[in-house]
Amino acid sequence: MAETLRLMAVHAHPDDESSKGAATMARYVADGVEVLVVTCTGGERGDILNPAMDRPEVLANLPAVRQAEMEAAREILGVRQEWLGFVDSGLPEGDPLPPLPEGCFALVRLEVATEPLVRQIRTFRPHVVLTYDENGGYPHPDHIKTHEIAAAAFDAAGDPDRFPGAGEPWQPLKMYYFVTFHRERMLALHEALVVHGKESPYLDWIGAREDKPEPPRWPITTRVPCGDFFEVRDAALIAHATQIDPNGFWFACPPDLQREAWPTEDYHLARSLVDTELPEDDLFAGIREKVGA
Repeated sequence: MAETLRLMAVHAHPDDESSKGAATMARYVADGVEVLVVTCTGGERGDILNPAMDRPEVLANLPAVRQAEMEAAREILGVRQEWLGFVDSGLPEGDPLPPLPEGCFALVRLEVATEPLVRQIRTFRPHVVLTYDENGGYPHPDHIKTHEIAAAAFDAAGDPDRFPGAGEPWQPLKMYYFVTFHRERMLALHEALVVHGKESPYLDWIGAREDKPEPPRWPITTRVPCGDFFEVRDAALIAHATQIDPNGFWFACPPDLQREAWPTEDYHLARSLVDTELPEDDLFAGIREKVGA
């Protein structure tokens, strides 16, 4: 009997799963892969970024609203989802930066924060884990902490001496970092809009970075073709109504032009315990052969 492939995506807040790797997940779900999103916090300290949702009753009940949004997005993507139950740290602003709130996710000791993710890995038994790089994709304290516990759990989950009360050991075989908002992709989307005579909102984004070196990032090793699922991704994003303005930046480039300009979602292979040949177009390259899937 061939083993069912399993993919786990570890994210900081509800909505992160829909803005990073959502089309990839939808594609693999359609292929019969089991997919689990693990959300580390409830997004309790997130701002309301959609003017239509900036209402007193929404703000007063934001944790429950964001949970309901996550459930709607989960259903659209066809994935399973689990909460780790940590409290959103918020995004500190100012110079100097204010201290983080007491008890927030970013301040939880690494061992304490890692154990529930180890439990999720041992329960779900993923072959592949997706998460952020050491900079969090962008320097939000919860994204950085998510990277830290994902890296720690990847190593600990297969070790019977680590977290012995968290289930039977299971060793994932590959871990990837998201490489989502990079310059090449944004330029490609901008140029596609211009060629088709449409206004591009990406010009300011590109211009602000034109004379600056792009921040260091991990090289793309893996490009997953998933353009057929861009509409699913967009629907999941819109489900996060407090965070996503349906008339905003996210949807400026229509899916058909995105398929023409950049039809993949991109990743860096950070850890692999199987042989694989780079570049890849499949997160399970080297695993399908190993498990007979």
